[in-house]
Amino acid sequence: MAYLFWKQRQQAKRSITEKPNAADPPKTLPLQLQAYERLILLVDRIALPNVISRENQSGIGLKDMQFLLVNVIKQEFEHNVTQQIYVSNEAWEAVRNLKEQNIHIINQVASFLPPEATGTELNKNLLEMIMNNPKVSLHNVVSEVLSYEAKKLMS
Repeated sequence: MAYLFWKQRQQAKRSITEKPNAADPPKTLPLQLQAYERLILLVDRIALPNVISRENQSGIGLKDMQFLLVNVIKQEFEHNVTQQIYVSNEAWEAVRNLKEQNIHIINQVASFLPPEATGTELNKNLLEMIMNNPKVSLHNVVSEVLSYEAKKLMS
């Protein structure tokens, strides 16, 4: 019994210290590529114009629309949070920053509107802000970062 235990430990140590053959693709590569794919989809789904077009509801108040937009972004992010184990820290940080930035923009624009404003007015102001200042939205930059890293894995 002690011999079997010793032999298992030796095999485990060897598997940790042995370098994988460069010709063999890593076993995690498909999972990593799938994670990048899912995160690119997430970035597209939480881009403010896309969230607004999916969630636009007439007759809803400012605070309700603000709550709805923020919650949709948070839910999309939380649904994909496990993908962070397959991507670089930089890539994950970029996705997280995009989420935080979009929530900040929604809250900031909502704070400048009068309390009696409608959800439609909030959406209109958000879209106008993005159209007038495209650099405000990071989603294209984050998509490019994720795409670049995924392509690096494939080469």
